[in-house]
Amino acid sequence: MSSTVSSISSGSLSSQIREISVAHSPDSDDAFMFYGLATNKVRVPGLKFTHTLSDIETLNRKAREGFYDLTAVSFHAYPYVQDQYALLPTGGSVGEGYGPMLVANKEYTLEQIKTKKIAVPGTLTTAYLVLKLFAPEIQTEVVPFDQIIPQILEGRYEAGLIIHEGQLTYAKSGLSRIVDFGKWWHELTGLPLPLGGNAIKRELGADLMHEVSMALRDSIQYALDHRDEALEYAMQFARDLDRQLAGRFVSMYVNERTLDYGIEGRQAILRLLEMGYEQGIIPHRPRVEFID
Repeated sequence: MSSTVSSISSGSLSSQIREISVAHSPDSDDAFMFYGLATNKVRVPGLKFTHTLSDIETLNRKAREGFYDLTAVSFHAYPYVQDQYALLPTGGSVGEGYGPMLVANKEYTLEQIKTKKIAVPGTLTTAYLVLKLFAPEIQTEVVPFDQIIPQILEGRYEAGLIIHEGQLTYAKSGLSRIVDFGKWWHELTGLPLPLGGNAIKRELGADLMHEVSMALRDSIQYALDHRDEALEYAMQFARDLDRQLAGRFVSMYVNERTLDYGIEGRQAILRLLEMGYEQGIIPHRPRVEFID
């Protein structure tokens, strides 16, 4: 049996009135894409969206419990929740030749870095999956993502795997980039690197899943159409970035690919997870299914 990508089609929209629990990371890119829904600029009659913000590794683990109706997840985590959740075709963070980075307190060769213990932001993050594809035997230790750079600077680790805004600030801290995994992945596969997406509980049913999917797409489109006000809202989550850098970071991960992965984006998700399965990092075969 091979891994598959399939779709769930909706029929007529459900008239059911209910609260939808939404969870995403407290990051400027997620805040930007959820701006419309979080501020009621985008409304759906009969639905109320309640928002919880938490770091991505916590969200990955909550998803395994089926905790939220709509949740951001790392693609690495998706095979662990695929029986409970399907993927939305919108809301993805995809690196177009850039992505999580392996940084260190000095320049190391690729062979040298593979002998170091790496501070990582969580074992269910996509960054961790790509690191293990790059160096299967590398030693790692989980550190909160926003503490990785400080702990390298304090000398607790020689190297770390950075995600989120750290991709733009590591050099200011005097660290050296050893590998950009978005670039490494593109050179290996010719594909963009899919990092995280939004998953929705299957038990909502096809009609309600589709309704929520369209609401998120409208929220992303609203932010793209009203960039200045959405960026102003996102700045409160920008962690030490000035407005110019925050705008750059948001543009990296909220764009046309966020509105729809496209064929190439979907192929990249499947390729990444299949490679993880084939190399024994993911214990069971992925089944990638989108709401369409």
